[in-house]
Amino acid sequence: MSDDTRTTGRTRKRKAGAFDVRTFIAALIGLYGVILLLTGLFGTSEADLAKADGLNVNLWTGLGMLVFAAAFQAWAVLRPVRVPVPDDQPASEAP
Repeated sequence: MSDDTRTTGRTRKRKAGAFDVRTFIAALIGLYGVILLLTGLFGTSEADLAKADGLNVNLWTGLGMLVFAAAFQAWAVLRPVRVPVPDDQPASEAP
C-alpha cells in the first residue's frame, strides 16, 4: 500500500489530493489576490486613492485574499478528504 492509502476496518481510504475542491478554491482566490495586489501596487492612481479616502483598496483586498487562500490550502493539507477505495480495486489503481 502507498503512503496515502489507509485501512480503516474493512474499508480502505485514499486522500483526494489535488482533486479536493478546497485546492481549486484556494488557487482561484490566490490568483485573484495576486492580481489585486499587483493592481494595488502598480495600477493605483491618485484619483483612485482620492475616491477611497486615501485607502488603497486593491492592495488590502489582495493581501486579504492571499491570506485567505493560504489558510484554505493549509486546511486542505492538514485535514485531507479521504475517499473509499472499492475492495476489488488495488490501491495503486485507485482514483
